[in-house]
Amino acid sequence: MEAYKAAELFTLNHFTECHGALLAGSVVRGEATETSDLDIVIFDKNLKSAYRESVIEFGWNIEVFVHNLTSYKDFFKSDCDRARPSLPKMVSEGIVLKDSGIMETIKQEAIDLLEKGPEEWSDETIRIKRYFITDALDDFIGCTNRAEEIFIANTLAELVSEFVLRTNRQWIGASKWIVRSLRNYDENLTDRFIEAFDTFYKTGDKNKVIGMVDDILQSNGGRLFQGFSLGKY
Repeated sequence: MEAYKAAELFTLNHFTECHGALLAGSVVRGEATETSDLDIVIFDKNLKSAYRESVIEFGWNIEVFVHNLTSYKDFFKSDCDRARPSLPKMVSEGIVLKDSGIMETIKQEAIDLLEKGPEEWSDETIRIKRYFITDALDDFIGCTNRAEEIFIANTLAELVSEFVLRTNRQWIGASKWIVRSLRNYDENLTDRFIEAFDTFYKTGDKNKVIGMVDDILQSNGGRLFQGFSLGKY
């Protein structure tokens, strides 16, 4: 069944009394694959607490995120505090399935949060992150065990992607959203990021990764080891 129709029927069958509903996710963005599911966000003012549920109906895997008219605000805040605005993004891009007059306001709340961006990192947070990236980079450079260096590279990729995005007041992501968040910020940097790690994974050559990480760190003071202290009184 076509995605919108399936989502509409699912909402009608299971959330007849809800006050608002949205279809979000990859099918809305035109990025659906053979394994994509339907992300449906439900708003019901009579619900006591929020919950999430996964079901299969109409030939679709369906992820349903159910909220009352206050719980979504807590999730908005939590997502923004961790700089991964999953729910605000779903709501902002979602196609309305049902609306009792609340969806315009909720969608605008989500859009405003996304446009504002995450909170700026403090100098101390940047300093701490520089240290842990330096530590991972040193491990990566010195490692001669192929199995170990693969996983050090994974850690380094996550730390560096977070660093470059947060130091530029950009939202971050996990898994596939790491690349999507980077690309949303800087296409050229993303291409360099992918090429550097792809080269390492294919050939074992670390030089492109090392050079890229050093360039990213340099704009915030470079590598950090000497004099770093945490928790000392």
